[in-house]
Amino acid sequence: MPWLILVLSGVLEAVWATALSRSEGFSRLWPTVIFAVALVASMGGLAWALKSLPVGTAYAVWVGIGAALTAIWAMATGAEPFSIVRVLLIMGIVGCVAGLKLTH
Repeated sequence: MPWLILVLSGVLEAVWATALSRSEGFSRLWPTVIFAVALVASMGGLAWALKSLPVGTAYAVWVGIGAALTAIWAMATGAEPFSIVRVLLIMGIVGCVAGLKLTH
């Protein structure tokens, strides 16, 4: 169960990072609200998962999931350019995150 919560928290990290960008310096209401809710839920899930998982592994997995999903979303929406090299590098992040889970 801690791994599931950690993965969901990583997904929420991508949500709050994207909402933060769209809030335009907290000047837009709904992206700011989404940012705050997702941030609290993401941090809460990370904190809960850390009761059972080692901090280095859990934090790396959380950040890796959030970073990969944020980059994928940005490319999918056209906010950042798409390239095969970027996709391969993101796949490297995902592979490293999976490796950390397997070595736990």
